Amino acid sequence: MIDKGIVIPIASDHGGFAMKEFLIDKLKEEGFSVKDFGAFSEESVDYPDMIHPLAKAINDGIYPLGIMMCGSGNGAQMTANKYKGVRAGLCWTVEQAELIRLHNNANIISIPGRFIVFDVALEMVQVFLNTEFEGGRHNIRIEKISKTL
Repeated sequence: MIDKGIVIPIASDHGGFAMKEFLIDKLKEEGFSVKDFGAFSEESVDYPDMIHPLAKAINDGIYPLGIMMCGSGNGAQMTANKYKGVRAGLCWTVEQAELIRLHNNANIISIPGRFIVFDVALEMVQVFLNTEFEGGRHNIRIEKISKTL
């Protein structure tokens, strides 16, 4: 179970704005503090402008886990995964949210804001935040992710 004393960073573009606002409200109801990296409206913005600061903060160890979304979740994930210390996983199901933590030790969940209903997104976030990395054989695989070819 994750310590509710930690701050959860969250970011979106305009395509994920409504979902981000919903998740912020629900996380606060559950007792979490939230750092909102934007967007701050549904006005069109470029997702890297919000995702880079969140991903850098995760990479720098300021926050242990983060949440992000854009319309498809893909652009946010691609941007975040440019950082060596970030393992962002795109999730469409609760099972994927569990597996990115169990097997991949993901530290950011990326959600497709235009394709997932809010209640499923909330369940995915809850599972993501409360699932521990399994370790073991997965450690070797995780170490290979950042290996340069």
